[in-house]
This record gives sequence, C-alpha cells and structure tokens, in this order.
Amino acid sequence: MNARLETTAPATTTLSADQQIGQIAVQLPGATAVFRRLKLDFCCGGQVPLATAAAEKGLDVNAVLSELAALQRPSAAPEIRDPSALVDHILTRYHDVHRVQLPELIRMARRVEAVHRDNPDVPAGLADLLEEMEQELLSHMQKEEAILFPMLKSGGNPFVGQPIGMMRAEHVDHGTALDQLNALTHDATPPAGACNTWRALYAGIAQFGDDLINHIHLENNVLFPQFEAAPAAAGGCGSTGCACS
Repeated sequence: MNARLETTAPATTTLSADQQIGQIAVQLPGATAVFRRLKLDFCCGGQVPLATAAAEKGLDVNAVLSELAALQRPSAAPEIRDPSALVDHILTRYHDVHRVQLPELIRMARRVEAVHRDNPDVPAGLADLLEEMEQELLSHMQKEEAILFPMLKSGGNPFVGQPIGMMRAEHVDHGTALDQLNALTHDATPPAGACNTWRALYAGIAQFGDDLINHIHLENNVLFPQFEAAPAAAGGCGSTGCACS
C-alpha cells in the first residue's frame, strides 16, 4: 500500500474568495460538508467564485473562509514521544478526524453511485465498503479510548502487551480494507470528466487513506514500542501491520 508518512512540512490549500467554489470542494477535503450545510452548490453550480456564491446566499465570505481554513490539518510528524502527550495527539488529530471524515465520504459515495450508476467507471459498492470501514474503525477507536490508552497514560502494566497485540492485529485488517478501497477507486483517481462531487469524494478518500496510515504508523512504531519488552524483535513495519510501504 502506498501512503505518505508524516515526514514533510504541513501542507495547506491556498484559500481565496476569488476561487471557484467547485475548485475548493475538490482541493480541500471536508469542504463539501461545509458547502452542503450552507446550501452552496459546489457541483453543478461550482463554476462561480466563492465570494459570489456566498453573497447570493447572504453569507459573510470571510466567515466561510475561516471555517474552511479550519479544515486544513498538519501533515508533519509531531516532535512528541511522551506517551500521554502522544495519545492526546492521536485522539485529536486522528480519532476525532476519522469520525468526521467517514460520514461525509459515505454520503458522497452514495450520491455518486446513484447519479452515475450507468457510468462504467462508477465505484459500485464504495459506500458499503466505507460503511464497513467506519464500523470497524469506530469499534477499534472505542477500545483504544476505553481500555488501552488510559492504561498507557498511567504508565502501562505487565499485561499491556495483550491489548497492544489486539490493536496491531486490527491495524492489519484496516490496511487490508485500505487496499480494497484503493483498488475500487483506482488509488483515488477520478475518471476523465468526473463531476465535482466525484472528484471531491476521491480527494477525501485520498486524505482519509493517508491519515489512517499515519495514524497506524504513530501507534505501531512510536507509541506501542515504548511499552513492549522487545520491540526490535517485531521485525519493523512489515510484521506490525503498519502497511506503510
């Protein structure tokens, strides 16, 4: 599986009131949820500048830009090794983000599959796959939040290896699901002529995939080894379910 690990400076999308609303929807994952809530048409009506679209709805364009800017998330690896601080980072940067990402991706996938059902390139079954991934990930994160993470924040104990091993195994399952997602969407590459919703959906899937890989990487290779007796014996990423190669 190909993914970008957190090794670069934070990536941001340049936002301007002069940009076409459809362009922002495609370039900034999560923007579609904002536009949908504000009733701004980014698909069929996406060729107008954000300033014009906002004015037509009586919206403050600067307030809209601020809300969009909040969607920009850092991609740089945190300089954190303290377990408690690292757990807090994982919760806010990944757990909270996944819970927002997936419902919007599922909604867009349902729409793309319905509107373009006669298109031979339509990703049939994508919404169902995303729903399965959401349920598995929600269950996984709940177990970490309720059991493993409090244990790690308190310093661990002689039995911490068992829940860590379970989370590592589930990480492998998440990697397998990501492989299926990439295969179904051709590595999140929309076909020629795809509408803005389709393109925004794939941009969001690409971000979700990268986020999930970086999330797993931080846990498998930075957090968990601090509580394992012999992390080197695990054999590196290849045997820990990191799925980052």
